[in-house]
Amino acid sequence: MGVSCGSQGKLTITDDDVIEKSNLSRQFLFRDWNIGQAKTTVAASAAVSINPQLKIEALQNRVGPETECVFNDDFWENLTVVINALDNVNARLYVDQRCLYFQKPLLESGTLGAKCNTQMVIPHLTENYGASRDPTEKQAPMCTVHSFPHNIDHCLTWARSEFEGLLEKTPAEVNAYLSNPSEYATAMRNAADAQAKDNLERILQCLEQEKCETFQDCVTWARLRFEDYFVNRVKQLTFIFPEDATTSTGAPFWSAPKRFPRPLQFSTTDPSHLQFIMAASILRAETFGIPVPDWVKNTKMLAKAVEKVIVPDFQPKEGVKIETDEKATSLSAGSVDDAAVINELLFKLERCRNNLPSGFRMKPIQFEKDDDTNYHMDLIAGLANMRARNYSIPEVDKLKAKFIAGRIIPAIATSTAMATGLVCLELYKVLDGAHKVEDYRNTFANLALPLFSMAEPVPPKVMKHRDMSWTVWDRWILRGNPTVRELIQWLKDKGLNAYSISYGSCLLFSNMFPRHKERLDKKVVDVAREIAKEDLPPYRSHLDVVVACEDDEDNDINIPQISVYYR
Repeated sequence: MGVSCGSQGKLTITDDDVIEKSNLSRQFLFRDWNIGQAKTTVAASAAVSINPQLKIEALQNRVGPETECVFNDDFWENLTVVINALDNVNARLYVDQRCLYFQKPLLESGTLGAKCNTQMVIPHLTENYGASRDPTEKQAPMCTVHSFPHNIDHCLTWARSEFEGLLEKTPAEVNAYLSNPSEYATAMRNAADAQAKDNLERILQCLEQEKCETFQDCVTWARLRFEDYFVNRVKQLTFIFPEDATTSTGAPFWSAPKRFPRPLQFSTTDPSHLQFIMAASILRAETFGIPVPDWVKNTKMLAKAVEKVIVPDFQPKEGVKIETDEKATSLSAGSVDDAAVINELLFKLERCRNNLPSGFRMKPIQFEKDDDTNYHMDLIAGLANMRARNYSIPEVDKLKAKFIAGRIIPAIATSTAMATGLVCLELYKVLDGAHKVEDYRNTFANLALPLFSMAEPVPPKVMKHRDMSWTVWDRWILRGNPTVRELIQWLKDKGLNAYSISYGSCLLFSNMFPRHKERLDKKVVDVAREIAKEDLPPYRSHLDVVVACEDDEDNDINIPQISVYYR
């Protein structure tokens, strides 16, 4: 197209990822010998070989709040247009907010299998990306996933949840507690709810009853975890709801789609049982920083290690509540005794912490589906298939499990090419300039139907007050390093009565608090430094505040963000 080929042109691309084998089937810039290399450097090199006049800079930075020192105000202000090629909503929302703030056109697109869509976000002409959201994806009820699965998707959803709970969330909670015990304890006491109690119970269990110091401890943990998941929990469930149980209306409790579960009998001669033990013990060892011995991959030696484990007999518990309401969103219920239990747990944790080595920390493990050597998918497939076996659900191989648990929808080069072509057509209009909103097109296409739907972008919502009007694209600017009083008076002159001023999550001023009057004659920037307790970056010359206002009839007026310049 000749973009960024002129003397003043420059194309900046950034991606913190490296090329994987699966990337080769859905684009045309990478080759198999590029696997393991940075995506941006390879893409830039390939593009320059197509057009040597292209001026391109390849970066390997993620775009987000943590890299605003790289993608600073000067960077954004010098852009002509931004083109998204992102794979998650949060990143899209962040870039959308940056483009909104700096008033830059954003060409947004996405693909999902045979579907693709493009959205034009043009300053002052269209609504922004974040102005509308897709409906949330429908999920299986919590009680179905945890106690009454009836297909492999439910088993894999449960397996993924258990993986994250055991290997990521709990170690992260342990580290949060150990990093600042007093602050963590205060937060738990202030919360005083079932979630806080669950967090503390998990930390205590991890550091006391289930603490691992040797690899044999990890094998023991894995074997007892098998017994808990696939034997004891099933026995407890069928103790509460026997096979002949009925509902309050007299109908059989275990009627379709519910499946009556049966406990498994662990056997070292079952390869799937040993595979589960191996994956679970290796990952448990990783969280505790314990070296993994070579013998774990030897079936006979692993079986001998498992046979050393003493498994206690199961005793059913009376009075256990198992959630059966499909509308329930949590399996934990609060109680009036939570505060007392939390205090007792914190006391036990403090005693436990004193017995830990100095500087002890765990290593949380984030699920990574694409590394076949990290045992993540081995554990998830093992968890799901053992659970499927409990409920007589057909099992799946590791590859199928990877597709479902990793929420993989195969990417199709045709969809990608179509989205790219549609975005590039709109890019001509953006670079040409001076186009009306009716000249642009948003597109939704589904190549499988086939369906091609093009529409004008939706204009932004206009808000009015007196003789003023503004949209989400507007930002008010106040220069001269004003005081809080001067900011309030500046708005008063516009017929707006400010009653609170916020900077990020910090409340700088509110007319509800008498003590805040002391801040009226302080500079806004000084109050922000004092309240937020952070230094403003040296590359910033202003801060952005959100002011809540009313008109003279006490009606709330949503005004634009205000940029207060202090130098």
